[in-house]
This record gives sequence, structure tokens and C-alpha cells, in this order.
Amino acid sequence: MKDIMGMMKAAGEMKAKMEAMQNELAELVVEGRSGGGMVVVALSGKGDVRGIKIDPALLKPEDAEVIEDLIVAAFNDAKGKSEVEMQRRMSEVTAGLPIPPGMKFPF
Repeated sequence: MKDIMGMMKAAGEMKAKMEAMQNELAELVVEGRSGGGMVVVALSGKGDVRGIKIDPALLKPEDAEVIEDLIVAAFNDAKGKSEVEMQRRMSEVTAGLPIPPGMKFPF
């Protein structure tokens, strides 16, 4: 019976940590860059676009396709960074839990 009580307490603590982490991720902002920093995309930790910055030197009509490609590249860079940070924080929350290898959390 003692083990069950310990597991319930651990589950409650993990839930609180998960909620805190979700709040932190909502506030986290990561930046992705492309074109040597000429295009910057800022994303929240949850993947929402927070802003885009474009170097004025790129703002020529004939460069529209290049700018579009750079925005996509910067977005993907920021999204990758956001996912890495989320996984890092998730591993901190789930540290010590008996989660089988290969199982992603949250389920």
C-alpha cells in the first residue's frame, strides 16, 4: 500500500511540473535565422509564430522568391530549436520515471 501512495504522490508532483513546463513553453521564444541573419523568425515554445524580421536590403520585388525561401528556412530553424528545448524540459520533468525506451511522453 505504501508503494501506491508513493506512486500517487509522484504522479501529482509530475502533473504540477508538467503544468509549470507548459506555462514556461508558452512564454519561451526561440529565434530561427537564415540568409546569414537577414531573415529571423521568432516562435513560442509551442510553435506559434511571434514575429518575423526581414533585413530591408532584401525588400526588392525581384527578390520575393528568395525572401519566401529564407522565411521558410528561418521558421524551420526556429521550430527545430523549439522542439529541442521542449524535449530537454520534458526529460527534466520525467527524469526517474519508469518510461519504456522509445515511448514518447506525453503519450
